[in-house]
Amino acid sequence: MAQDQQNNPTDANQTANPSDAGEFDQGNQSVSDILNQDEIDSLLNNGGDSDNQAGVRALLNTATVSYERLPMLEIVFDRLVRLMSTTLRNFTQFNIEITLEGIDTMRFGDYLDAVAQPSMMSVFKAEEWDNSGLMTIDSSLIYTIVDVLLGGRRGTAAMRLDGRPYTVIERNLIVKMVHLVLSDLSAAFDPLSPVTFRFDRLETNPKFAMISRPSNAAVLAKFRIDMEDRGGRIELLLPYAMLEPVRELLLQGFMGEKFGRDSIWENHLAEALWVSEVNLLAVLDRQMTSLKNVLQWKVGTKLLLNATPDSDVEMICGDIPMFYGRMGRKSEHIAIQIEDKIKRQKD
Repeated sequence: MAQDQQNNPTDANQTANPSDAGEFDQGNQSVSDILNQDEIDSLLNNGGDSDNQAGVRALLNTATVSYERLPMLEIVFDRLVRLMSTTLRNFTQFNIEITLEGIDTMRFGDYLDAVAQPSMMSVFKAEEWDNSGLMTIDSSLIYTIVDVLLGGRRGTAAMRLDGRPYTVIERNLIVKMVHLVLSDLSAAFDPLSPVTFRFDRLETNPKFAMISRPSNAAVLAKFRIDMEDRGGRIELLLPYAMLEPVRELLLQGFMGEKFGRDSIWENHLAEALWVSEVNLLAVLDRQMTSLKNVLQWKVGTKLLLNATPDSDVEMICGDIPMFYGRMGRKSEHIAIQIEDKIKRQKD
């Protein structure tokens, strides 16, 4: 044995140092468990199809909540389209067609990075909800509105002078339009929850329009405004934090013309209730007795009631006490005259 150990010193050292063996096999882990570059790329979905997000990237993107969980919000935006069509038509004296291109969700920082320049970004506040939103008007719509309000010819495209800052006149005209749109947005939310959207400021640099953290989720609604052969877009960005006070209302479904209600069914139900017939029972007295005595009752058994001709009679509907009254006679019928209403305790 000693000779074998001398001939194989390497084997002897491995046997004598079990800690060295643990470096290669500890907790059933081996050097081969280290991820190579291809496996890391697969985990992070680097270089893959952008439409097929998986792995860690999919986990990170779960912070964005789908707007479909707020079905009433789409109804609010549809109502806004109808209101804006009338308001902007009176404002510009032009035939205007407004369409809701889509509703999406994205992170606030991603939206600011994707804003096309030059644009005007209007920051507005929701007074009752104590939060802010963002309205973006692209350059095409800005030049169109300015051209129309200043007497531009019909059928001609608005001249675009990209690369220069907006003048004071252009900014003032756009601010007037923003006030009108915010007023319509307040009216669109009124059937759901009264709220006042107040214009705060107008920015042309996205860095100064930071009203929320870049990682926060927001709802983005895009509106297309066409005036004959010209027009542009208005985009509304509402952070989910701003909608939190009315989140429960936005989760309800739409029924009838009113938000969450059907007035026709309500009126029909109210009319039917007024002509419904109910049975009233007059209770002269209440007594407790044993089952043994009840079994001894027979035809002719007399029960003594603790009631006199002047005692109050309780009238009940089902199991609910309704009135107190006095018993009497009218013609050949026994009648009860109601004298007081029974006050019931609320649950």
